Amino acid sequence: MKLKHVISAKQFSKENVKEILETAQQIKSGKYNSKSLSGKIMATLFYEPSTRTRMSFESSMLRLGGLVITTEDAKLFSSASKGETLEDTIRIVHSYADVIVLRHFDAGASEIASNYSRVPVINAGDGNGEHPTQALLDLFTIFSKFKSKNLTISMIGDLTNGRTIHSLSQLLSLFPQIKLIFVSPKALAIPKELKAHLRTKRINFTETEDLNKSIRISDVIYQTRIQKERFNSKKEYLKYFGKYIIDKNTLKILKDNAIIMHPLPRVNEITKEVDSDSRAIYFEEAQNGLFVRMALLTLLFDKSHNKPR
Repeated sequence: MKLKHVISAKQFSKENVKEILETAQQIKSGKYNSKSLSGKIMATLFYEPSTRTRMSFESSMLRLGGLVITTEDAKLFSSASKGETLEDTIRIVHSYADVIVLRHFDAGASEIASNYSRVPVINAGDGNGEHPTQALLDLFTIFSKFKSKNLTISMIGDLTNGRTIHSLSQLLSLFPQIKLIFVSPKALAIPKELKAHLRTKRINFTETEDLNKSIRISDVIYQTRIQKERFNSKKEYLKYFGKYIIDKNTLKILKDNAIIMHPLPRVNEITKEVDSDSRAIYFEEAQNGLFVRMALLTLLFDKSHNKPR
């Protein structure tokens, strides 16, 4: 696998995914070189807030022996606040670092950045576009719990703006045995182009507004929040806030071996009483982000695989 940049889940083949997940499993087992990225510097450039993604990337780099330079809120505390364009920022930052991890409020920002960067760019979430590394860690989590790929997966919430949904659906389309159920209000349904892609890949999927009916038959429940920051007004947001909630009553109708996932952060869509149920694995899911991002960095800097453009 030759990695130049990590921009979209679309760029990965099944073979790519297999190599990344196998590398992540080795790392999770403690089999990695803690000095493999010694002398390398990562710049984490985040224009939107983040806890798990930013800190797991930074921890990954440090555990592999590399160094980190960072700005937590580049929208306010970088030259962007003075009007500097993303293109110019990237032209500067790539002079200081060996890899740039970018989170931005505009969909497509990482692809733009990759066109101006001499070092690899990793998309850490771009508006309502994609979040490919989250999708990889989600896939790693799912396949760590199920050997069979004959799975039914319910994806719930704001599917129009849910970048984790978009990227995970792209990766799941590599596995034709998987069945997808998209649960959302009609106004927040998955984008038409994503549905077209799934049809092209002959993925069995349905759309519904009925939460209980879908999760009753699902192996994986992938819950997401209604994203306040993606709505134009508070009134519009409140129309959907609290629409789908997983609580102790929901647990009664789930399969015994089902798993409950969430990319986090959560607001009210999974109640705290669910945390103690063995099927709730969203904190384990977040931890898996460390191993997958360590795997990506390892492969990205493997000289036999990669010569950054």
